[in-house]
Amino acid sequence: MKKVLGLVLTTTGLAAWLASGTVTAHHSFAAAYDEDAPLNIEGVVTKVELTNPHSWLWVDVTDENGTTTNWGFEGGPPVNLFRNGLTRDALPVGSEIKVFAYQAKSGENKGVAVFFEYLDGRKIFMGGSAPGADGRPRPDNNN
Repeated sequence: MKKVLGLVLTTTGLAAWLASGTVTAHHSFAAAYDEDAPLNIEGVVTKVELTNPHSWLWVDVTDENGTTTNWGFEGGPPVNLFRNGLTRDALPVGSEIKVFAYQAKSGENKGVAVFFEYLDGRKIFMGGSAPGADGRPRPDNNN
């Protein structure tokens, strides 16, 4: 009986450990986004989703040919955005903004935002997985 109980506990523990690796893996910046593909996009806000675990900011971007494309930008959880100054009223649909982000590796019109900037120069950091999204300078790796 002790051997069976030990085997059950070991199997359960191993399964929990493996599952925890899968859960944390979906938050990886490098798995989904390309640090070598930065985006600087200007457009009009169409939707703000302050949802857990990741908020989303949707922006219509019009290119030089007049073609409009809707882009989605992942941010951190709402609590991070609230701390950084973003509330439901702070970014209404129709606001013109600039977004600094990194392109999705999938090639979709999606990215992970570092910050967005109002046209008057105020910045709101998106508090997500992108390097610098917490508003702190990145360490100098050349030392």
